[in-house]
Amino acid sequence: MTCSRRKFLAGTAATGIAAAAPSLAATVSDIPIIDCHIHLFNGSRPQGAPYKGGRAFPGGVALPSMYAKIARPLGIVGVIEVDASPWLEDNLWVLETIQPEPIMVGTVGNLNAEKPEFGEYLDRFAKNPLYRGIRYGNLWRYDLPKQTDNPLVIDNLKLLAQHDLVLETANQNIALLQAAVRVNDKVPNLRIVLDHLPAFDPSPENEAEYEAVLKEISQRKNIWTKLSEIVHPVRPPGSAPSAPPVPASGGQSAQSRPPGPPPVIVPGLAAHRERLDMLMTYFGEDRVVFGSDWPNAVGVSEVPDTVALVREYFSGKSRAAAEKYFWKNSVAAYKWIKRAPEQPS
Repeated sequence: MTCSRRKFLAGTAATGIAAAAPSLAATVSDIPIIDCHIHLFNGSRPQGAPYKGGRAFPGGVALPSMYAKIARPLGIVGVIEVDASPWLEDNLWVLETIQPEPIMVGTVGNLNAEKPEFGEYLDRFAKNPLYRGIRYGNLWRYDLPKQTDNPLVIDNLKLLAQHDLVLETANQNIALLQAAVRVNDKVPNLRIVLDHLPAFDPSPENEAEYEAVLKEISQRKNIWTKLSEIVHPVRPPGSAPSAPPVPASGGQSAQSRPPGPPPVIVPGLAAHRERLDMLMTYFGEDRVVFGSDWPNAVGVSEVPDTVALVREYFSGKSRAAAEKYFWKNSVAAYKWIKRAPEQPS
Protein backbone atom coordinates (compact mmCIF):
# COMPACT_ATOMS: atom_id res chain seq x y z
CA MET A 1 0.00 0.00 0.00
CA THR A 2 1.05 3.63 -0.37
CA CYS A 3 -0.08 4.64 3.09
CA SER A 4 3.39 5.17 4.57
CA ARG A 5 4.46 7.12 1.48
CA ARG A 6 1.39 9.37 1.43
CA LYS A 7 1.85 10.05 5.12
CA PHE A 8 5.63 9.99 5.11
CA LEU A 9 6.02 13.56 6.29
CA ALA A 10 3.03 13.44 8.62
CA GLY A 11 4.98 11.46 11.18
CA THR A 12 7.56 14.21 11.52
CA ALA A 13 4.79 16.46 12.84
CA ALA A 14 3.44 13.86 15.21
CA THR A 15 5.16 15.14 18.34
CA GLY A 16 2.01 16.72 19.70
CA ILE A 17 -0.03 13.61 18.98
CA ALA A 18 2.57 11.40 20.63
CA ALA A 19 2.52 13.62 23.70
CA ALA A 20 -1.19 12.92 24.08
CA ALA A 21 -0.68 9.17 23.78
CA PRO A 22 -0.42 8.38 27.52
CA SER A 23 -3.91 9.73 28.24
CA LEU A 24 -5.37 7.93 25.23
CA ALA A 25 -3.64 4.67 26.08
CA ALA A 26 -4.84 4.73 29.67
CA THR A 27 -7.95 2.80 28.66
CA VAL A 28 -5.86 -0.22 27.63
CA SER A 29 -2.76 0.18 29.79
CA ASP A 30 -3.96 -2.41 32.30
CA ILE A 31 -4.27 -5.16 29.68
CA PRO A 32 -1.45 -7.72 30.07
CA ILE A 33 0.79 -8.22 27.05
CA ILE A 34 2.29 -11.35 25.55
CA ASP A 35 5.26 -10.38 23.39
CA CYS A 36 5.36 -12.84 20.49
CA HIS A 37 8.68 -11.78 19.01
CA ILE A 38 12.04 -11.36 20.70
CA HIS A 39 15.43 -12.88 19.89
CA LEU A 40 17.89 -14.49 22.29
CA PHE A 41 21.59 -15.10 21.71
CA ASN A 42 24.90 -15.20 23.53
CA GLY A 43 27.94 -14.24 21.52
CA SER A 44 30.18 -14.77 24.56
CA ARG A 45 29.81 -18.56 24.31
CA PRO A 46 32.94 -20.41 23.19
CA GLN A 47 31.30 -21.04 19.82
CA GLY A 48 29.94 -17.49 19.61
CA ALA A 49 26.60 -16.83 17.94
CA PRO A 50 25.69 -16.37 14.27
CA TYR A 51 23.58 -13.30 15.09
CA LYS A 52 24.58 -10.86 17.84
CA GLY A 53 22.22 -7.96 17.34
CA GLY A 54 22.41 -4.88 15.19
CA ARG A 55 24.84 -1.99 15.42
CA ALA A 56 22.66 -0.24 17.97
CA PHE A 57 22.76 -3.25 20.29
CA PRO A 58 26.34 -3.71 21.52
CA GLY A 59 27.58 -6.60 23.59
CA GLY A 60 26.31 -9.54 21.57
CA VAL A 61 24.24 -10.97 24.44
CA ALA A 62 20.43 -10.99 24.73
CA LEU A 63 19.00 -13.08 27.56
CA PRO A 64 15.55 -13.39 29.18
CA SER A 65 16.63 -11.58 32.35
CA MET A 66 17.79 -8.61 30.29
CA TYR A 67 14.49 -8.34 28.47
CA ALA A 68 12.41 -8.89 31.61
CA LYS A 69 13.85 -5.70 33.12
CA ILE A 70 12.49 -3.77 30.14
CA ALA A 71 9.27 -5.70 29.73
CA ARG A 72 7.78 -6.03 33.20
CA PRO A 73 7.36 -2.28 33.88
CA LEU A 74 5.44 -2.06 30.60
CA GLY A 75 2.94 -4.78 31.49
CA ILE A 76 4.56 -7.46 29.34
CA VAL A 77 4.00 -10.65 31.34
CA GLY A 78 4.88 -13.38 28.85
CA VAL A 79 7.31 -13.71 25.96
CA ILE A 80 7.81 -15.99 22.95
CA GLU A 81 11.33 -16.18 21.54
CA VAL A 82 11.82 -16.47 17.78
CA ASP A 83 15.01 -18.21 16.70
CA ALA A 84 17.84 -15.97 15.48
CA SER A 85 20.20 -18.82 14.65
CA PRO A 86 20.44 -21.29 11.76
CA TRP A 87 22.38 -23.71 13.98
CA LEU A 88 20.41 -26.82 14.86
CA GLU A 89 21.96 -27.02 18.33
CA ASP A 90 20.64 -23.58 19.21
CA ASN A 91 17.12 -25.00 19.41
CA LEU A 92 18.32 -26.79 22.53
CA TRP A 93 20.30 -23.79 23.75
CA VAL A 94 17.17 -21.63 23.66
CA LEU A 95 15.06 -24.26 25.42
CA GLU A 96 17.64 -24.61 28.18
CA THR A 97 17.95 -20.82 28.46
CA ILE A 98 14.22 -20.14 28.78
CA GLN A 99 13.29 -23.14 30.94
CA PRO A 100 14.15 -21.46 34.29
CA GLU A 101 12.52 -18.15 33.25
CA PRO A 102 8.73 -18.17 33.86
CA ILE A 103 8.25 -15.01 31.80
CA MET A 104 9.24 -17.08 28.74
CA VAL A 105 6.20 -19.01 27.51
CA GLY A 106 7.67 -20.43 24.32
CA THR A 107 10.12 -20.47 21.46
CA VAL A 108 9.73 -20.69 17.70
CA GLY A 109 12.74 -22.72 16.65
CA ASN A 110 14.58 -23.50 13.45
CA LEU A 111 14.33 -26.86 11.73
CA ASN A 112 14.91 -27.20 8.00
CA ALA A 113 11.75 -28.66 6.49
CA GLU A 114 13.72 -29.59 3.36
CA LYS A 115 15.71 -32.23 5.26
CA PRO A 116 14.59 -35.87 5.55
CA GLU A 117 15.62 -35.91 9.23
CA PHE A 118 13.17 -33.09 10.00
CA GLY A 119 10.63 -35.44 11.57
CA GLU A 120 13.19 -36.99 13.90
CA TYR A 121 14.28 -33.63 15.27
CA LEU A 122 10.72 -32.34 15.45
CA ASP A 123 9.63 -35.34 17.52
CA ARG A 124 12.49 -34.64 19.90
CA PHE A 125 11.97 -30.91 20.39
CA ALA A 126 8.18 -31.05 20.40
CA LYS A 127 8.29 -33.07 23.62
CA ASN A 128 9.13 -29.82 25.38
CA PRO A 129 5.91 -27.75 25.75
CA LEU A 130 7.94 -24.57 25.34
CA TYR A 131 8.68 -25.51 21.73
CA ARG A 132 5.86 -23.83 19.80
CA GLY A 133 6.87 -24.12 16.16
CA ILE A 134 9.47 -23.34 13.52
CA ARG A 135 10.59 -20.30 11.55
CA TYR A 136 10.85 -20.70 7.79
CA GLY A 137 10.96 -17.88 5.28
CA ASN A 138 13.32 -15.41 3.66
CA LEU A 139 16.36 -16.11 5.80
CA TRP A 140 19.10 -18.71 6.18
CA ARG A 141 18.85 -19.38 2.42
CA TYR A 142 15.42 -20.89 2.91
CA ASP A 143 13.00 -20.30 0.06
CA LEU A 144 9.46 -21.32 0.92
CA PRO A 145 7.97 -20.09 -2.40
CA LYS A 146 10.17 -22.59 -4.25
CA GLN A 147 9.38 -25.42 -1.84
CA THR A 148 5.58 -25.46 -1.81
CA ASP A 149 5.58 -28.12 -4.54
CA ASN A 150 8.23 -30.20 -2.77
CA PRO A 151 6.46 -33.31 -1.41
CA LEU A 152 9.03 -33.71 1.36
CA VAL A 153 8.50 -30.16 2.61
CA ILE A 154 4.72 -30.50 2.53
CA ASP A 155 4.90 -33.84 4.35
CA ASN A 156 7.14 -32.27 6.98
CA LEU A 157 4.75 -29.35 7.41
CA LYS A 158 1.97 -31.88 7.89
CA LEU A 159 4.06 -33.37 10.70
CA LEU A 160 4.32 -29.89 12.19
CA ALA A 161 0.54 -29.60 12.11
CA GLN A 162 0.15 -33.05 13.67
CA HIS A 163 2.26 -31.81 16.58
CA ASP A 164 -0.11 -28.81 16.86
CA LEU A 165 2.75 -26.39 16.24
CA VAL A 166 3.14 -23.17 14.26
CA LEU A 167 4.86 -22.28 11.00
CA GLU A 168 6.18 -18.72 11.21
CA THR A 169 7.29 -17.02 8.01
CA ALA A 170 10.08 -14.45 8.14
CA ASN A 171 10.79 -11.24 6.21
CA GLN A 172 7.71 -10.79 4.07
CA ASN A 173 7.41 -10.15 0.37
CA ILE A 174 4.59 -10.92 -2.05
CA ALA A 175 6.04 -14.27 -3.09
CA LEU A 176 6.26 -15.38 0.55
CA LEU A 177 2.68 -14.29 1.22
CA GLN A 178 1.53 -16.23 -1.82
CA ALA A 179 3.49 -19.24 -0.59
CA ALA A 180 1.69 -19.04 2.76
CA VAL A 181 -1.61 -19.30 0.89
CA ARG A 182 -0.40 -22.37 -1.00
CA VAL A 183 0.79 -24.00 2.22
CA ASN A 184 -2.60 -23.29 3.76
CA ASP A 185 -4.24 -24.99 0.78
CA LYS A 186 -2.11 -28.09 1.22
CA VAL A 187 -1.98 -28.18 5.03
CA PRO A 188 -5.16 -26.38 6.11
CA ASN A 189 -4.87 -27.36 9.78
CA LEU A 190 -1.38 -25.83 10.10
CA ARG A 191 -1.38 -22.52 11.95
CA ILE A 192 0.73 -19.91 10.13
CA VAL A 193 2.01 -16.63 11.57
CA LEU A 194 3.33 -13.91 9.24
CA ASP A 195 5.90 -11.78 11.00
CA HIS A 196 6.42 -8.01 10.72
CA LEU A 197 3.88 -7.38 7.95
CA PRO A 198 3.67 -3.62 8.74
CA ALA A 199 7.32 -3.35 7.67
CA PHE A 200 6.64 -4.59 4.15
CA ASP A 201 6.26 -1.65 1.76
CA PRO A 202 5.30 -2.88 -1.71
CA SER A 203 6.28 -0.79 -4.68
CA PRO A 204 3.46 1.10 -6.44
CA GLU A 205 3.48 -1.35 -9.34
CA ASN A 206 3.04 -4.26 -6.91
CA GLU A 207 0.21 -2.81 -4.84
CA ALA A 208 -2.59 -4.56 -6.74
CA GLU A 209 -0.85 -7.91 -6.35
CA TYR A 210 -0.28 -7.20 -2.67
CA GLU A 211 -3.93 -6.34 -2.09
CA ALA A 212 -5.00 -9.47 -3.95
CA VAL A 213 -2.95 -11.79 -1.76
CA LEU A 214 -4.11 -10.01 1.40
CA LYS A 215 -7.70 -10.42 0.26
CA GLU A 216 -7.04 -14.14 -0.18
CA ILE A 217 -5.36 -14.39 3.22
CA SER A 218 -8.30 -12.59 4.83
CA GLN A 219 -10.39 -15.70 4.14
CA ARG A 220 -7.87 -18.03 5.83
CA LYS A 221 -8.71 -18.40 9.52
CA ASN A 222 -5.43 -20.23 10.26
CA ILE A 223 -3.18 -17.38 9.12
CA TRP A 224 -2.26 -14.67 11.65
CA THR A 225 0.07 -11.70 11.41
CA LYS A 226 2.21 -9.79 13.87
CA LEU A 227 1.56 -6.07 13.97
CA SER A 228 5.25 -5.59 14.66
CA GLU A 229 8.08 -3.55 13.14
CA ILE A 230 5.45 -0.85 12.69
CA VAL A 231 8.11 1.84 12.92
CA HIS A 232 10.74 0.86 10.39
CA PRO A 233 13.15 2.51 7.96
CA VAL A 234 11.19 4.00 5.05
CA ARG A 235 12.70 5.48 1.92
CA PRO A 236 11.53 8.99 0.96
CA PRO A 237 8.76 9.27 -1.65
CA GLY A 238 9.99 8.83 -5.19
CA SER A 239 12.97 6.68 -4.24
CA ALA A 240 13.29 2.92 -4.38
CA PRO A 241 10.85 0.91 -2.25
CA SER A 242 11.82 0.66 1.39
CA ALA A 243 13.13 -2.60 2.76
CA PRO A 244 12.59 -4.04 6.20
CA PRO A 245 15.43 -3.69 8.72
CA VAL A 246 18.21 -6.21 8.25
CA PRO A 247 16.59 -9.35 9.67
CA ALA A 248 18.02 -11.50 12.42
CA SER A 249 20.74 -13.79 11.08
CA GLY A 250 19.74 -13.85 7.48
CA GLY A 251 17.89 -12.19 4.65
CA GLN A 252 18.72 -8.98 2.86
CA SER A 253 22.11 -7.49 3.66
CA ALA A 254 22.89 -3.81 3.78
CA GLN A 255 24.96 -4.21 0.61
CA SER A 256 21.95 -5.54 -1.34
CA ARG A 257 19.63 -2.66 -0.50
CA PRO A 258 18.49 -0.58 -3.48
CA PRO A 259 20.48 2.60 -4.20
CA GLY A 260 19.15 6.03 -3.36
CA PRO A 261 18.61 8.19 -0.30
CA PRO A 262 19.04 6.39 3.01
CA PRO A 263 15.88 5.21 4.75
CA VAL A 264 14.30 7.51 7.30
CA ILE A 265 12.75 6.35 10.58
CA VAL A 266 9.48 8.16 11.31
CA PRO A 267 8.23 7.54 14.87
CA GLY A 268 4.71 8.01 16.17
CA LEU A 269 1.34 6.62 15.20
CA ALA A 270 0.34 9.28 12.68
CA ALA A 271 2.68 8.01 9.97
CA HIS A 272 1.60 4.40 10.42
CA ARG A 273 -2.10 4.48 11.31
CA GLU A 274 -3.33 3.94 7.75
CA ARG A 275 -1.10 0.87 7.32
CA LEU A 276 -2.42 -0.59 10.58
CA ASP A 277 -6.00 0.15 9.58
CA MET A 278 -5.46 -1.64 6.28
CA LEU A 279 -4.01 -4.74 7.95
CA MET A 280 -6.79 -4.79 10.54
CA THR A 281 -9.30 -4.70 7.70
CA TYR A 282 -7.81 -7.84 6.15
CA PHE A 283 -6.93 -9.80 9.30
CA GLY A 284 -9.65 -8.60 11.63
CA GLU A 285 -9.33 -8.36 15.38
CA ASP A 286 -8.99 -12.15 15.80
CA ARG A 287 -5.77 -12.71 13.81
CA VAL A 288 -3.28 -10.06 14.93
CA VAL A 289 -0.67 -10.40 17.69
CA PHE A 290 1.90 -8.17 19.36
CA GLY A 291 5.66 -8.41 18.92
CA SER A 292 8.44 -6.04 19.99
CA ASP A 293 11.27 -7.50 17.87
CA TRP A 294 13.73 -6.88 20.72
CA PRO A 295 16.68 -6.47 20.38
CA ASN A 296 16.61 -6.38 16.58
CA ALA A 297 14.54 -3.19 16.72
CA VAL A 298 16.91 -1.37 19.09
CA GLY A 299 17.86 1.89 17.43
CA VAL A 300 14.67 1.89 15.36
CA SER A 301 11.88 1.57 17.91
CA GLU A 302 12.61 0.89 21.57
CA VAL A 303 10.22 -1.41 23.41
CA PRO A 304 8.55 1.37 25.47
CA ASP A 305 7.94 3.35 22.28
CA THR A 306 6.51 0.32 20.50
CA VAL A 307 4.17 -0.44 23.38
CA ALA A 308 3.07 3.20 23.59
CA LEU A 309 2.31 3.30 19.86
CA VAL A 310 0.13 0.19 19.80
CA ARG A 311 -1.61 1.17 23.04
CA GLU A 312 -2.48 4.49 21.46
CA TYR A 313 -3.76 2.72 18.35
CA PHE A 314 -5.88 0.16 20.20
CA SER A 315 -7.24 2.77 22.60
CA GLY A 316 -9.42 3.76 19.66
CA LYS A 317 -10.91 0.28 19.42
CA SER A 318 -13.01 -1.82 21.76
CA ARG A 319 -11.42 -3.23 24.87
CA ALA A 320 -12.24 -6.71 23.55
CA ALA A 321 -10.24 -6.01 20.37
CA ALA A 322 -7.31 -4.71 22.42
CA GLU A 323 -7.31 -7.77 24.65
CA LYS A 324 -7.25 -10.01 21.59
CA TYR A 325 -4.25 -8.21 20.13
CA PHE A 326 -2.25 -7.94 23.33
CA TRP A 327 -2.69 -11.53 24.53
CA LYS A 328 -5.79 -13.56 23.63
CA ASN A 329 -4.88 -14.12 19.98
CA SER A 330 -1.42 -15.31 20.99
CA VAL A 331 -3.04 -18.19 22.86
CA ALA A 332 -5.00 -19.19 19.77
CA ALA A 333 -1.99 -18.89 17.47
CA TYR A 334 0.77 -20.41 19.62
CA LYS A 335 -1.15 -22.36 22.29
CA TRP A 336 1.43 -21.38 24.88
CA ILE A 337 1.09 -22.61 28.45
CA LYS A 338 0.76 -20.28 31.42
CA ARG A 339 3.87 -20.37 33.64
CA ALA A 340 3.38 -17.45 36.04
CA PRO A 341 0.41 -16.14 38.07
CA GLU A 342 0.38 -12.78 36.30
CA GLN A 343 -0.02 -14.39 32.89
CA PRO A 344 -3.63 -14.35 31.66
CA SER A 345 -5.53 -17.44 30.63
